[in-house]
Amino acid sequence: MSHFFREVVGQAISDPNFIEEGIIQSLWSGYGRIVRVRSILDDHTFVVKHIKFPTESDHPRGWNTSFSHDRKVKSYEVEMRWYQDFQHFQEKLSYPKCFGTFSHGDEHIIILQDVDEIGFSGRKSDLTKLELESCLGWLAKFHAAHLNTSNQHLWEIGSYWHLETRPDEFNAMPKGPLRDCAKLIDEKLNSCKFQTIIHGDAKVANFCFSEGGEVMGVDFQYVGKGCGMKDVAYLLSSCLSEEECQVQEKKLLDFYFSQLQKFISEDQLKSSFTDLEIEWRQLYHYAWADFVRFLQGWMPGHYKLNEYSLAITSRVINELTV
Repeated sequence: MSHFFREVVGQAISDPNFIEEGIIQSLWSGYGRIVRVRSILDDHTFVVKHIKFPTESDHPRGWNTSFSHDRKVKSYEVEMRWYQDFQHFQEKLSYPKCFGTFSHGDEHIIILQDVDEIGFSGRKSDLTKLELESCLGWLAKFHAAHLNTSNQHLWEIGSYWHLETRPDEFNAMPKGPLRDCAKLIDEKLNSCKFQTIIHGDAKVANFCFSEGGEVMGVDFQYVGKGCGMKDVAYLLSSCLSEEECQVQEKKLLDFYFSQLQKFISEDQLKSSFTDLEIEWRQLYHYAWADFVRFLQGWMPGHYKLNEYSLAITSRVINELTV
């Protein structure tokens, strides 16, 4: 525990004698840790994201380039700005309250509410219908709140896999129609008329569940401008089987758009909600194909490169090349 860590956490939680209870998880590629600390004074717990950049990155997939390092550095800077600039949405959109962000050299600290302590202790991989709908509803509310919102200090393009930030993976892709169409798919998503701020890493592991099936979103390293379908496609890919994606696609999109319409106010749209829905529904498969492009370069044997994903991707390629 560094002196900087001890000092700023003690100040933020008003207890310099706090105790560190243990590591919740290590950060990707050795970039730090997430720990739980307890205030002795009031017996409350807090979660601290302690980022410390390694001198040599030990990336599990071998992407050790300076480009990937710079991307990770920016992701933590973006997350700190998110908590600094968007905290007024915290209660409305259900994500952890932030008690402070601090930086010193290559060390960054984000001090957060312990969501386990307030009833969101559930972590899931397989979801019930209610739990999945809760996640889709959370995304719909998040996207509605930020429709046409400025993304200053966030990622210009949200999501960790978008083409501009993944040149190494693109260069590793096999030659073929998806590689040839990668820029067209990227442009289609980035130029859509209706833009919001997306979560950018909306996998099921980044949702915490209450016993009643309510959810709270965490991990805001890749928030930025984009089409909401990128979050929806990524969420479904993280918790549904290939067959479930195929069978439930329309029903789940119907539910998401019903929630989105409920949360969007009329003055947010310059045209009708129908126009937004038509555009985003058409881009759902483009969002999925965009993620397939990333996977083909990053991990060609990934289980998500299944028949459903590849069939969607082929359909998108055909639309772009006819």
